[in-house]
Amino acid sequence: MRIFPFLHVGFATAAQVPLHSSSNSPASALQIPQMTTDFTLNKSPNVLSPQDMLTLPRPGAPLPNDIGDLAIVPISTYSFQDRKSHKSLSVIALSDGHTHDIPLPDGGDAFWLDSRTIAHVVTKDDTQSLYTIPINTSPLSSDLSSHVGSFPITTASAFRYSPSAQRLVFSAYVYPDGLVETVKEQDTAYDNRGNSGLVYDETFERQWDTWVGPKSKALIGVSLAKVDAKWVLGETYVNVLKGTGLSSPVEPFGEVDDYDISKTHVIFTAKDPQLPKATHTRQNIYLVAHDGNDLRQLTSGIQGATHSPVFSPSGDKAAWLELALDGHESDRARVVIYDLKQNVRFTITEDWDRSPDSIIFSPSSAIIYATTGDHARNKIFALAVPPTPPSNSTRTTLPTALTSSGSVSGFTPIPGGRATFALSSLTSPNEVYELSGLDAAEQDLLAGRKADVEATTLTRLTSFSSAGFQGKDLSPGKDFWFKGTAEGQDIHGFVITPPGFKRGVIGKWPAVMLIHGGPESAWFDQWSTRWNPNVFASQGYVVVAINPTGSTSFGQKLTDGINKNWGGRPIQDLLMGWKYILQEYPEIDQSRTAAAGASYGGYAINWIQGNPELGFGFKALVCHDGVFDTTYNGYATDELFFFNHEWGGRPWDPAAFEASRKYSPAYTVAKWSTPQLTIHSSKDYRLPEGDGIAVFHALQQLGVPSRLLIFPDENHWVLNAGNSLKWHYEVFRWLDQYIGLS
Repeated sequence: MRIFPFLHVGFATAAQVPLHSSSNSPASALQIPQMTTDFTLNKSPNVLSPQDMLTLPRPGAPLPNDIGDLAIVPISTYSFQDRKSHKSLSVIALSDGHTHDIPLPDGGDAFWLDSRTIAHVVTKDDTQSLYTIPINTSPLSSDLSSHVGSFPITTASAFRYSPSAQRLVFSAYVYPDGLVETVKEQDTAYDNRGNSGLVYDETFERQWDTWVGPKSKALIGVSLAKVDAKWVLGETYVNVLKGTGLSSPVEPFGEVDDYDISKTHVIFTAKDPQLPKATHTRQNIYLVAHDGNDLRQLTSGIQGATHSPVFSPSGDKAAWLELALDGHESDRARVVIYDLKQNVRFTITEDWDRSPDSIIFSPSSAIIYATTGDHARNKIFALAVPPTPPSNSTRTTLPTALTSSGSVSGFTPIPGGRATFALSSLTSPNEVYELSGLDAAEQDLLAGRKADVEATTLTRLTSFSSAGFQGKDLSPGKDFWFKGTAEGQDIHGFVITPPGFKRGVIGKWPAVMLIHGGPESAWFDQWSTRWNPNVFASQGYVVVAINPTGSTSFGQKLTDGINKNWGGRPIQDLLMGWKYILQEYPEIDQSRTAAAGASYGGYAINWIQGNPELGFGFKALVCHDGVFDTTYNGYATDELFFFNHEWGGRPWDPAAFEASRKYSPAYTVAKWSTPQLTIHSSKDYRLPEGDGIAVFHALQQLGVPSRLLIFPDENHWVLNAGNSLKWHYEVFRWLDQYIGLS
C-alpha cells in the first residue's frame, strides 16, 4: 500500500487512559474536547518550527552537463507572505561550488541540450513552449532566454535529450488514437460533453488521487537540433507507444526514471497490458526504435515490477531493477543486465540481501552504481559488470558501499572519475555533493579487489539552507538497536532529542513515538517536509522512531515478516523498543507520552487504541489516513494487489479473511478510551476517507475525547503548505493538551 513513513509515540507502564473520565453511553457526551484557545507553536530562534521548515528552500537533485563542469538544481521556496512557491534554477560550478540563480516565475522543467545551453519548458496561457538559456562561465552567468518552439499539448514532462540522435523524448497524456496533435481538440470535446459521469467496466477506476479518464501517458519523440547557431524544434511527433496498449511512465509516480534513450532506441518499463492493473504489479521492459518500430520485450514475462531501465554509454548493454514476484510491490529488487548484442539476460545481485532504488552505468560502462537503502541510510554501492554469460543466468557481484551516512538521490557519474548527487539527512534538506576518486575504485572492482573507499573524496558544494538553519538546535538522531521479534536480527530505531535536552534530568521531557507507514518502508537518516522528527523535537518532545518488522533496508526477511501479521510482530517490536527507550532514557516523563502515525502507522495507532492491554500507556494518539477496517480495505483501496499480497488472498478468501479480521481495529472499538486526533484527506484513494470518519464516529459515540481534521483537497499526503501548517498546528495543539510542556 506504500503507506509511507510516519510517526508513533509510546509509554510503557500504565494502561492508556483518557485525561478525564467519560461514560461509554452514546448519550453521555458526544462533544468535541475543549481545546486550549491560547495555544501557540514554539517559534523560538533556536527551534525549527513548522513554518521554518516549510519555508526552507527545497532543492532537487543536481543534473550535470555532459563535460562535468556545471550542474543545474531546481529549487522551490514557499512564502507565507504571498502564499506562493517561488521557483528558481541554480547553476553550480562544480570546480568551486559557485552558484548563479535563474528565477523561473512560471516554473517549468529544465535540462541540458549541450554543455552551455539549458532547455527550459514552461506552460503559460494554455501553451507549453521550449526556450533555451545560454550559460557563460567567466563569470558564471546566463543570457536572456530564446523561444525555440511550442508543443501541441500542455502535459509534456519527464524530458530526455540525446545530442547524438538530436532527439527530444518526453512523456505526455494522449487519447486512444495516440496522437498529440488531436489532444487539445479532444480535450475541448470531453470537457463539453454535458455530464460528469464516468463509466468503468474493469478495475483501476481510480488511482492515488485521480479518477482514471480516457487519456494515458505515452512517450513522444521529436527532432531538436542546432541549425546555423539556432535551435530548431521539429514538427513531426512520434508516439513510440502508439498502438501497443502500453503506457509509460507508470502512474502515479513514474517519471524520467521509467525510461532511457540512446542514439537509436528508447528503453522503458510499462505495465503488462494483458493483466488487470489493479491486481497485478508486473511491469515489462521494452525496447523500441525512435521511429516507433521494432518493439520487443526484454523481460521474461513472469517477473513482477521493473524499475530504472538504463542504457550503458557503450550502447551494447541495458540494465534495470526487477522484482521476482508479481503482486508484491516490496519484493527485493535485483539488478538485471541485458546484452543487446548477444541477447542474453543475467542477474548480478541474486544473493545480495538489499533492494536498490535506482541504478546507472559509469562512463566506462564497466560499473553499475546502485542507490540502495542499507541500515536506514540511502547509500551508493558500486558493482562491477561481469562478462556476459553464454545464456540467461543469475550470479552475484560483490557490491561496495561508497557512502555511509545520510540519503543520496540523483547520483550521476561525470568525466574525471567523479559523480554528483544530492545528500539529505535528519538535519538538512538536499545539498549538492561531489564524489571524486572513482577511477581508482573502479579499477579495484574490475580487478576483483574490494574498492578502497578511503581513496575517494566527498566534497560538499552548496549551502542552500544554511541561512534558514542559523542558530537552530537540531538533533542528528541517535541510532539504537534492541532485541525484537526477529530471529537472529536486532531491530533499529532513532532517538531525536529536543533543544536543551540534558542527560541526568530525570522525568522532565514528554515523548512521542512516530510510527512509519508503508508498511514496507523505514525511518531513514533523511530530510522530510511531511513528518520531520526534528520539527516534533523542536516543540519539546523526545522523538522515538523505530523500524520494526516490515521495515526496509535491513534485509528482505525482516521486510516480509509483516505479511499477514500487521498487528503482531511489528506492534510487539514497537512495544519492545519503546520499553527499551524508557529504560535507557529516564529523562522521559512516563506520564506524558503519546504516539502518532500515518497510513500503516495510522493503522498501528488504531490497533494500539483497541488493545490497551499491550501496555504502551499513551495519553494521546494521532492517526493520519489510517486503516480502520483491515478487511474492508481490501475492497476499497485503489491497488487491490497490495491487500491480496499482504493478507494472502482476496478479502473474502478464507485465509485472508481470517488474518485480516484478526488484526482489524474495527473489532476492538469497545476497548477504545484514549484521546485521539484523527486526520484524513478526501482525495486519498489509497485509504479512502471513510476509514477516518468511521474512527471519529466511533470515538464520539463512546464519549472518548476526539477531534477530526479533514482536508478535502489533499491525497494520502498533505502537500499544500498552508494545509501542512494547519496539520502541524492541530497535531501539536492536541499533543500539548494531553502531554505538552504547558
